[in-house]
Amino acid sequence: MASIRANSILPAKRTDITLHTADGLTLVGELAVPLDRPPVATLVCLHPLPTHGGMMDSHIFRKAAWRLPALAGVAVLRFNTRGTTSVRGTSEGAFDAANGEKYDVAAAIEYAEFADLPNIWLLGWSFGTDLTLMHGLDPTVTGAILLSPPLRFSSPAHLRAWASDGKPLTALIPEFDDYLRPTEAAERFAAIPHAEVIPMPGAKHLWVGDAEKVLDKIVERVAPEVTVPLPQDWDGPMEAGDMNAYANKTVAAFSDVPVPKPLAD
Repeated sequence: MASIRANSILPAKRTDITLHTADGLTLVGELAVPLDRPPVATLVCLHPLPTHGGMMDSHIFRKAAWRLPALAGVAVLRFNTRGTTSVRGTSEGAFDAANGEKYDVAAAIEYAEFADLPNIWLLGWSFGTDLTLMHGLDPTVTGAILLSPPLRFSSPAHLRAWASDGKPLTALIPEFDDYLRPTEAAERFAAIPHAEVIPMPGAKHLWVGDAEKVLDKIVERVAPEVTVPLPQDWDGPMEAGDMNAYANKTVAAFSDVPVPKPLAD
């Protein structure tokens, strides 16, 4: 029995994938599914701002893909939105401040649907939460989980659309978030009466040191039959990821870069 660490990679079937958008771009990604059973749920991950280091390998998503197929039977689809680079490669196109990215979100959902992946949930983080709220109301999507939503690009109209649709929506709000803290989040998300807004004590926007708590909350929502907290030890084969590959690509490394504003409609 060995401890599961930040760089631990548990067994899964991992496949490099490409997504094709309706406006003609090719995006790079990865799909991780359980080795020994069909998945009980699927996470389609929408990453933080690429202009600030966000990518498919941002640490919560990386750990989800490395752990959840084995620990919770959950499939994890990660990809780079247009113009975004990670170890997997660079997606075609250029950052479009949440506008053209609507095609990226649609391509990822379509891939999950045609791959017959079950119980599709969108998992957005920061900029990815805006993409979720703006472009994620697809009939094949079960619901959504928002990590550190800044509500920067999305508008009250998008919140009203989620309220009308009724799909499950959970927002995890760090106590010390840089953009939207629990009290204001409760006020803003009141526009979606059924939304579950969960304050996360002690947490910050980047969730450093809180990945396990976040993964537990995610699993609670998408696979409630799985016992949490998830195990912190693993009795079986386990590989180690190369953490140096992300040293200069973390969101924190871009903390002094001005945040882009939404493009005018």
